[in-house]
Amino acid sequence: MTRMTRHLALWMLLSLAILASQSAMAQKLPDFTSLVEEAAPAVVNISTSRTVETRNMPFGQFGGQELPEIFKHFFGERFGDQMPMPPGAQGHSEERRSLGSGFIISEDGYIMTNAHVVEGADEILVSLNDGRELKAELVGADTKTDVAVLKVDADNLPTLTLGDSEDLKVGQWVAAIGSPFGLDHSVTSGIISAINRTLPRDVYVPFIQTDVAINPGNSGGPLFNLDGEVIGINSQIFTRSGGYMGLSFAIPIDVAMDVADQLRNDGSVSRGWLGVMIQPVSRELADSFGMDKPQGALIADLDPDGPAARDGLKAGDVVLEVDGQTVDSSSALPRLIGRVSPGNDVELKVLRNGEHRNVTVTVGDWPDSQKGAGGSAGDTAPARLGLVVRPLEEGQHDQAIDNGVRVVEVDPTGVAAKAGIRAGDILVSIGEHAVESPEQLSELIGELPEDRAVPVRLYRSGHSYYVALRLAQK
Repeated sequence: MTRMTRHLALWMLLSLAILASQSAMAQKLPDFTSLVEEAAPAVVNISTSRTVETRNMPFGQFGGQELPEIFKHFFGERFGDQMPMPPGAQGHSEERRSLGSGFIISEDGYIMTNAHVVEGADEILVSLNDGRELKAELVGADTKTDVAVLKVDADNLPTLTLGDSEDLKVGQWVAAIGSPFGLDHSVTSGIISAINRTLPRDVYVPFIQTDVAINPGNSGGPLFNLDGEVIGINSQIFTRSGGYMGLSFAIPIDVAMDVADQLRNDGSVSRGWLGVMIQPVSRELADSFGMDKPQGALIADLDPDGPAARDGLKAGDVVLEVDGQTVDSSSALPRLIGRVSPGNDVELKVLRNGEHRNVTVTVGDWPDSQKGAGGSAGDTAPARLGLVVRPLEEGQHDQAIDNGVRVVEVDPTGVAAKAGIRAGDILVSIGEHAVESPEQLSELIGELPEDRAVPVRLYRSGHSYYVALRLAQK
């Protein structure tokens, strides 16, 4: 074989290897073609309209448009209504429209979407994949989970297969179908970036975080796995620009369907309630409680008339499990309890004074409003902590606490300040000991260990908090 022939053969072998490698890589990438073909007929476009009373603002402020989002964020939706009407100015009615997505869950016309898509709507129109446009009735909406159920008058509609959001794994391929900016039945794809993600003000939803491109108009649309099953409802994005930035969040379908079933059957959603105020377990607090690692939800305070207080839970308990399910963080507890039907019993595994114990609590129904309580005010105290306290004077005790001393001054360089104690706090207990007076506090401080932190219970702004106090700072 000549040198040229050998070079030609080698070149051909390398080319075949490269082509084979590229083919193998292409085979590993998911193909959503069949998924979209089967699912698209059950995905709908939702348009809403509402009539609002607007004001003719001086100097044509905001150009007659809806209040800019920056003002809504800081001042709320009704900020403009609170501004004084200029002399001679008149209000007028204005129709406003918004767009969203949804999907059909029953052949007789029940549709799932986000609560914020249809909030305040006077009219809801649903556009089907076959071109029909139908008026929809709002069956019910739950703002705590952002789930809403609609009903259209139609039969034999295509539906989607629901999956199991409990089986999701990070890195799994997913796809979304929706109407971003009104472009109906747009398909985007990506992977699951995280699961059980907690967002501010959304403690009842363990969000699925993805990098699927979601934009205004996608809200309420389905999130699919590779089997074409709905595993979530696209709900929120993190953005500084108003558009997609790589962080999208979906409501797990298991959570959404639990809410949807209640809305369809009862028209409202009931949630389990313990009647406790909780806080995260920091590493310092975990050490002070003798825990190996930070986990669970620390009960900082209890409603004296709530289920938890009635059935034996105490401030300072760390809830570690709910019916065998691990409470990884404080944000998980409201979610787990919220899914329990009021009146049912749950078994809580708690850590109390260094010992594990099980407490059975009959879960209550979430009240319409939460009760609050205020604190009161109150010579000398341990300089070792870097603070000054005074006894609580007659009439200054709050109904939520029976003992304590008032912190009136805190050395910003002292151990108390480093633990998070502030002037104005009521210091209620140290470790297992209730604090009754400044003198007794001095005695308790003298007995504190130097080598580990101890939990300190404070009362601040009507609520209890725990901080970890360590005399020997690291």
